[in-house]
Amino acid sequence: MSETLHSTPGRDGFRMPGEFEPHSGCWMLWPERPDNWREGAAPAQRAYAAVAAAVAAAEPVTVGASGAELQRARDLLDPAVGVVEIDSDDAWMRDVGPTFVVDDRGARRGVDWRFNAWGGKEGGLYDSWERDERVARRVLELEGADRYAPALVLEGGSIHTDGRGTVISTEECLLNANRNPHLGRDQIERLVLDHLGAERMIWLGRGLAGDETDGHVDNLACFARPGVVLLAWTDDPDDPHHDIVRDARERLLQARDARGQQLRVVPVPLPGALVVSEHEAAGVQPAAGTLPRSAGARMAGSYVNFYPANGRIVFPLLDPARDEQAAAVLRAEFPGHAVVGVAAREILLGGGNIHCITQQVPARSRARDHA
Repeated sequence: MSETLHSTPGRDGFRMPGEFEPHSGCWMLWPERPDNWREGAAPAQRAYAAVAAAVAAAEPVTVGASGAELQRARDLLDPAVGVVEIDSDDAWMRDVGPTFVVDDRGARRGVDWRFNAWGGKEGGLYDSWERDERVARRVLELEGADRYAPALVLEGGSIHTDGRGTVISTEECLLNANRNPHLGRDQIERLVLDHLGAERMIWLGRGLAGDETDGHVDNLACFARPGVVLLAWTDDPDDPHHDIVRDARERLLQARDARGQQLRVVPVPLPGALVVSEHEAAGVQPAAGTLPRSAGARMAGSYVNFYPANGRIVFPLLDPARDEQAAAVLRAEFPGHAVVGVAAREILLGGGNIHCITQQVPARSRARDHA
């Protein structure tokens, strides 16, 4: 059973843990729509299955698939991965699934944000998202977790937290008029902090150039642990990301976290330019109301878009010239973790990456775990 609550996590003593804290599992969705995934989604399904297997080596994974795709998902996924029937409009569990929060007594609940396909009728990526809107509630029912339902459009990829009261996001996304035009900056910040059990918001400016989510922070920066932020980076002045990442670094260095501490910012090299090929674009079936996939378009690839499983970092392999450089940074910042790369171009072709398709379920917390 899952009860809808009429309070806030902050008021009830709950917080969103940092993603680097222990998990009890991970949720994903199964890709299938042919107007976003090429060749009937078959290459994307293989990539999703590879991610699920990499994560399942460290923690339980459950994949939601439509009734029509249940058997195919079961056939392609590792036997260790659970499969349940969940209808959705696409396969971005980070953005449509619940944000889990915990308290010091071992309870776990979820936040079911509103979703409008990254912009609704003013720039959204598809024109019908009713099934996506029901995913978070379904996951919470299956988890037996009570539900908060704030009147705020927000995707999970637009926020990161250190689990100690600090949240980072981008102005480009969270303050975009196509999300919550009736709310001002201070109102949005208050709602986010109240529903994550946090105290301080650090606002970055823009997300990566060409990010069709309107600049999600999970493609730009994330916490490796309290006080340490990994930031996508390039030294190339001709790269369209150059000024964006420098502005983000300055904001991070000038900020203080909820405990009043300065942040250490660690650069993670960006892959080289990743462009949709003619063959890849031709494999997608165009449909009215859906963002077209055009040959020659540069994709917003980033190694920061990884999933931190228990004792294992699952990161995207995107560019043979840069993959090992990114892996080296991740190994240095996550000592004691296995750093596992998964070929992820097929996921990027659909508009996101490994962090975008996963949603962690934090382990039930105790006061001693995060004192």
